[in-house]
Amino acid sequence: MIVRKQPTFRDILFALRGSILPHIAPRMLAVAVISIVAVVAADEWPGIFSRISAIPFTLIGIALSVFMSFRSNACYARWWEGRMLWGEMIIAARSLAREIAILPESDRQFLLRGVCAFANGLGARLRGNDVAAAIAPWCDIGSDAQGPNPTDAVLGRVGRRCLEMMRDGRIDAIHYSVLDRQLDRLAHVQGGCERILLTPVPFSYSLLLLRTASVFCVTLPFALAGSLGFWTLLPVLIVAYTFFGLDALSHQLEDPFGLAPNALPLAAMQRTIERELLAQLGEAELPPPLQPVLDVLS
Repeated sequence: MIVRKQPTFRDILFALRGSILPHIAPRMLAVAVISIVAVVAADEWPGIFSRISAIPFTLIGIALSVFMSFRSNACYARWWEGRMLWGEMIIAARSLAREIAILPESDRQFLLRGVCAFANGLGARLRGNDVAAAIAPWCDIGSDAQGPNPTDAVLGRVGRRCLEMMRDGRIDAIHYSVLDRQLDRLAHVQGGCERILLTPVPFSYSLLLLRTASVFCVTLPFALAGSLGFWTLLPVLIVAYTFFGLDALSHQLEDPFGLAPNALPLAAMQRTIERELLAQLGEAELPPPLQPVLDVLS
C-alpha cells in the first residue's frame, strides 16, 4: 500500500512513486505517437479529417466515463472489504488474547501462537506463497501441513485445545463459547478473503471497457488534429492518462491481496498481530513493525 502525505503542487507535477503513470507509460507513448501522426497528416493533406466530427467522441466519452467509474467503484469495494476483513481479524486476535489472560501459560502460548500461525498462513495463502512454511515457525500441524487447507487446520487445532480445556475443567462452557465465537470470526475472515480472491471482476466486463477506452484514445486525435494542430496532444494525453490510469488502478485494486503498490499491506498487518500477541505472552524482544520502503508498505 502506498503511504504518502497529501500531494503538494510539486508532487502533482513531478512525483512518479505512488503514481500510476509508470504502469501506463507505454500506452501513453503509443497514443502520443498516433497523435503526432494525425497532426502531421492533417498538415500535409488539409481537410483529410474534415468529415470526422468531435461530437460523437463527446457522447462516447461521457458514457465511457460512467462505465469506468462503475468498474473503479467495484474494484475499490473489493479492496475495502479486504481491509475490513483483516481489521476484523486484528480485533478478534486482541479479543481472544484478552479472554484467555487468566489461563495457564502453556494454554496461552498454544492459543496465541496458533492465532499468529493462522494470520501468517492466511497471508501466504492469499499471496500464493508456501502456507506450510509460513505456519511452521509458530506451530506444528503435522500431516495437515500437506492438506488442502493448512490455515483452517490451525484453527481446528486451536478449537480442539479449547474443547480439551473445557473437558478438563480449566474453563467452563460459557468461557468456551466466548472463545469459540472469536474462532468463528477468524474463520469468517478466511472465508471472506477467499471469496474475494477466487471471484474476480468478470473478465469480459474489464476487457470491454479497456477495448473501448483504447479505441477511443487512438481515434480521438483524428477528430481533433484538423482544428487544434499540435495542441491535439494536450487533450488527447489528458484523456488517455485518465482512462488508462483508472483502468490500471482498478486492476490493482481488484486483487487487494497481491503485490501491486496499491495492494493491502498484509505483511504489516501480520506483524501487528504478532507484536501484540507476543507482548501478551510477556516476550521482551518483539519483531519491529514494518516500515514503508520507497513509500510502499508491503
